[in-house]
Amino acid sequence: MTATVAPAEAVETTELSGPEEPARPKVRVSRRTVVAVLVVATVVAYLSLRNGGAAEEPDAWAFRFFSGVRDWVDDNRDTSPVFLYGVNYLRLGVVELVGLVQSLLYGLGWTGLVATVGALTAVLAGWRLAIGAVAGFLFLGVLGLWEESVDTLVLTLSAVLLAVLIGVPIGILAARVPAVGAVLKPVLDVMQIMPTFAYLAPMTLLFSIGEPAAVIATLIFAIPVTIRITALGISEVSPTTVEAATALGSTRWQLLGKVRLPMARPTIVLAVNQTIMMALSMVVVTALIDAPGLGQTIVTALERVNVGVAFDAGLAIVVLAVVLDRITTKAAGRRPRLPYVAGALVLTAVLALLPLSSEFPERWQFSFAGPVNDITSWVEFHWYDATEALKNVISAGLLDPLQTVLVTTPWWLFVVVVLVFGSLASGWKSGVIAALAAAGISGLGLWQHAMQTLATVLVGTVATMAFGVLLGVLCARHDRFARGLRPLLDAAQTMPSFVYLLPAVALFGASRFTAIVAAVIYAVPPVVRLVERGVRDVPPTVVEAALSAGSTPRQLLWKVQLPMARGGLLLATNQGIVMVLAMVVVGGLVGAGALGYDVVTGFAQREDFGQGLAAGFAIVLLGVLLDRLTQGLHSAKGTRA
Repeated sequence: MTATVAPAEAVETTELSGPEEPARPKVRVSRRTVVAVLVVATVVAYLSLRNGGAAEEPDAWAFRFFSGVRDWVDDNRDTSPVFLYGVNYLRLGVVELVGLVQSLLYGLGWTGLVATVGALTAVLAGWRLAIGAVAGFLFLGVLGLWEESVDTLVLTLSAVLLAVLIGVPIGILAARVPAVGAVLKPVLDVMQIMPTFAYLAPMTLLFSIGEPAAVIATLIFAIPVTIRITALGISEVSPTTVEAATALGSTRWQLLGKVRLPMARPTIVLAVNQTIMMALSMVVVTALIDAPGLGQTIVTALERVNVGVAFDAGLAIVVLAVVLDRITTKAAGRRPRLPYVAGALVLTAVLALLPLSSEFPERWQFSFAGPVNDITSWVEFHWYDATEALKNVISAGLLDPLQTVLVTTPWWLFVVVVLVFGSLASGWKSGVIAALAAAGISGLGLWQHAMQTLATVLVGTVATMAFGVLLGVLCARHDRFARGLRPLLDAAQTMPSFVYLLPAVALFGASRFTAIVAAVIYAVPPVVRLVERGVRDVPPTVVEAALSAGSTPRQLLWKVQLPMARGGLLLATNQGIVMVLAMVVVGGLVGAGALGYDVVTGFAQREDFGQGLAAGFAIVLLGVLLDRLTQGLHSAKGTRA
């Protein structure tokens, strides 16, 4: 053995300083532990404080307040300066605009309108697309829906014209003045997450039902897209080009008219394209406030559960949307020659002066209503057991329990839970905004209906994400599958929301589950595209490194691609949940009940107007709550990444 002798200095130092105190271990509580404790505390609080469900308040202050506002508007519509010199003139201006567009389109007759569409399309988008446009418009007449289609086109063009005239200058201002852009951003955010139903009630209050309210509601729904895309196009103009023009002595207006606007032209045309698509989808919904057109045909068919007639109208809307989309998309990449444009306009003027018939020949008409109703009857007869079983399993196993939990939760406990978990997941600002939105819903006196709507939205979102992630991953990993699915996604994203109710009603009848099915069909296409984009954006070097390390395809997906595509997945969740909410509310027309039904009832019955308007605001607050939580989660995760 060998003895170890400590150095003398070390021994001396130890004796002088005495025994050292043991270092205190640092106690660190992980985020997962905090979340687990909060979840347990929430469950305990719910079990201790749950109630029998908040009773509806048929005479809530919000209902009485909005009914009082309606009575005041009715009593002062012809005497108050607000209406005499503001609202009434605005309404009159819209009526004149709609009348002008209507006179032009009907004055052309069906032959003149088809010829004009063909001529303008040939000039703006080429002769091949002109043939398709002519065939598409003739198809509207063949379906026996010529007059309804022209009425829809009149409202759409009127709203788009106003949106472009107002939205493009505002977009330019937002791009050139940062303060204006900063002020507009939250306003546009709220406008874009508001479901379509929420626009209808305020418009009927101010402008009554009919065409003016429909055009203004469509304008408000579509103009955020015009402003945002125009601002994007102006801000993306090359600074080098602007500096060169400035160095040559260009004034501010010359820079705008000869540099920025010409260089942003493709983007501005894209803004017009998206505005048309948004307007067309909203015009159909405005049938609920007595706007004419194809929406009226669909609403009537849904009320009578006549799937065949609704299919004809839905097909006409899709054809109209595809034709307008293709024309404006192609026009964005072309620079038409002025003589050709002038020639097309002269042709339009000449045709407008000729006494052409506005009625499409009946002998050329054909309807899919009979065959579609036969197929629907066959499906209902042979698939009834399967569809009923699926509906009952989902309703009893998932929807009903979730709805019970939400409805029996005290409103203040729900607000606290949203505040705490929202702050943890999305940051304190998003948590506070979401909690205020939840408290606002409670204050409107529609807590039970709002929680029923929320339960339907959550179930629909889970199904949407399941299908969307599966299809998106398949598209990202298999190019042939993506190419085959892309036309279906393109067609699905051009359809108005009402059309999605048709297959759901045919399969499952009128129920809450029908609204969920329609919402899933409506929301899956954008989720698929966002998930595919997120997975494809994973750097190839990372994928190659994982494959070189021996990862299997399953390991590559779960441990590399999906974690790195987290931002795209969260954005897809945000878009999916907002779109599901919009469709679930429309599902109030087919038995979904809750807030959507309140809004529809408010339009139909004068004594329920206050409740209907309050339901519209509750839908807006619910949309803000869901958007802030998911959008804030995306931002928070993105910052950490």
